[in-house]
Amino acid sequence: MKAKIRKLVVQVDETHLEGGQVVSPPTRRALAMAVIENPYAGRYSENLDSLIQIGEELGGLLGMRCVQALGIAPEHAQSYGKAAIVGEAGELEHAAAVLHPKLGAPLRQAVSKGAALVPSAKKRGTLGTAIDVPLGHKDAAFVRTHFDAMEARVSDAPFANEILVAVVVTDSGRPLPRIGGLQVADIVGQDGLR
Repeated sequence: MKAKIRKLVVQVDETHLEGGQVVSPPTRRALAMAVIENPYAGRYSENLDSLIQIGEELGGLLGMRCVQALGIAPEHAQSYGKAAIVGEAGELEHAAAVLHPKLGAPLRQAVSKGAALVPSAKKRGTLGTAIDVPLGHKDAAFVRTHFDAMEARVSDAPFANEILVAVVVTDSGRPLPRIGGLQVADIVGQDGLR
């Protein structure tokens, strides 16, 4: 593995009650985070290939960890999202290099398909900085019931020379959705939109 991982964190968020109403089955979101060394920290490089390769590794690893944490088959995953926080000695472009060129394909493999774009966020931060990982349905971006986010945070990361990379996978949409729009049962899943 090219990534030098200092820490992996996995957690599951289950909602059983919302607005005083029982949510059955509970909505579940899994978050997997890797705190990695940034090989470009403190120096400018025109070529960011090492981070692009690391992104490819982490897409599969973190996606699989989320699916395993939910205890589901990959085809039962419904939403996904990704985010990164780059430490002070790094650039925002370092987070982009991890997230955008190659992380998506192995994440899609981990969740079985994924026709829609993977929503993403990135920022610079320091120890304990939080980021909201945006979520959308993996096969149809127009499914409003799955517009959501999950906060990602590691208390001792990122150090100045690190990047915190986060992936979220869900087995459901928001609890008690009721604003209409395209429903999961009506997804075609060809164009990533509907």
